[in-house]
Amino acid sequence: MAKVSTGTAPSELSAESELDWIQMRKDFAGVHAETTREKMARKINENPLVPIGCVATLTALGLGLWNFRKGRSQMSQYMMRARILAQGFTVVALIIGVGMTYGSKEPAKK
Repeated sequence: MAKVSTGTAPSELSAESELDWIQMRKDFAGVHAETTREKMARKINENPLVPIGCVATLTALGLGLWNFRKGRSQMSQYMMRARILAQGFTVVALIIGVGMTYGSKEPAKK
């Protein structure tokens, strides 16, 4: 069995951790936490081709399913092929965007 250290009492630990939280709040008082909406806007500005590809993919998928339901098999097949192309465009845009983002950042100093 492992020995338990009895160096500090539990009441002392809770007081210390409470003081740590107070100090942390003081340290990060001026830091602005990015909201979800701000993060999404920043990501879209960094790589605008990905949302365009996503919209194109969803449009082709929706139209393809709609045409399939209406019985227009030729147009449905055409839209499913367009969906594949749009997905490929989205993946390529994502890879290029990530490459540009990490390529433009300076390497970390040691």
